[in-house]
Amino acid sequence: MPRGLRILLCLATAVVVARGTLVPCRAAGATGSDIAVVVNSEVKEDNLPLAALRKVVLGDRQFWSGSQRVTLIIRAPEARERAVVLKKLYQMDDAQFRQYWIAKVFRAEIASGPKTVTSNEVATELVSSLSGAIAFVDSAQVPRSAKLKVLKVDSLMPGEKGYPLR
Repeated sequence: MPRGLRILLCLATAVVVARGTLVPCRAAGATGSDIAVVVNSEVKEDNLPLAALRKVVLGDRQFWSGSQRVTLIIRAPEARERAVVLKKLYQMDDAQFRQYWIAKVFRAEIASGPKTVTSNEVATELVSSLSGAIAFVDSAQVPRSAKLKVLKVDSLMPGEKGYPLR
């Protein structure tokens, strides 16, 4: 599909959510099938290699540059965003994921596991309000906000060919 048509379709599918905020696709060609990595705008990183992102979600990297603590936010079970993150980043099923975090907390390797949220809207609101927060959101549902930014993964944005989180 030509880039111009993808942009037009993206704009045509913009929706108005509670509070009346416009929620357009973040990247040209984003189909909603890509999962955007959303962080608080205070996070200095703009791009993470997939391996570095995996360390963040596994709790092996607990601080962003500048000693800012990572706060991991993940969707509740049954959410498509969670399924993609578990498959592509954790390489675990839901039971293994829960056991992984129970063991990590039990061994005192981390103070607490990820915060679980029920919707993309709640995820983006938490990311906006928590310095160092990171969440995984359907790319078509990322709101425009000065307090949010979408990270590149392996130098690619959602919607770009080869983007790994789809």
